[in-house]
Amino acid sequence: MESVVFIFSLIDCCALIFLSVYFIITLSDLECDYINARSCCSKLNKWVVPEVIGHAVVTVLMLISLHWFIFLLNLPVATWNIYRYIMVPSGNMGVFDPTEIHNRGQLKSHMKEAMIKLGFHLLCFFMYLYRLVSKIV
Repeated sequence: MESVVFIFSLIDCCALIFLSVYFIITLSDLECDYINARSCCSKLNKWVVPEVIGHAVVTVLMLISLHWFIFLLNLPVATWNIYRYIMVPSGNMGVFDPTEIHNRGQLKSHMKEAMIKLGFHLLCFFMYLYRLVSKIV
């Protein structure tokens, strides 16, 4: 049963790594003026909810399977994702808003957040892989 948990976690983590790289590439395209702010934000806002759901599912799965350390490691990032999604001001297009993305350094902070999430998901990927291999052997 534990190997199934970690196989699912690995697959989910691969999807989250892909999303983090996609966010980084799209934000860097905006930074270099290859795309406009509206199309960038609409592309990124499509993937915010799947990211929140994907990370929340793994967090709850670790809670249910009683992997406390991994649960506590995932909890702050899942909480931050949910908080960020819930606290979108009314009138904004979503988490990424084209009218505000160039104001107050939001582009840099979004880029930094995507980089941190990429590092976190890479760490989790290798941790899940190690746990999977140790359960199989």
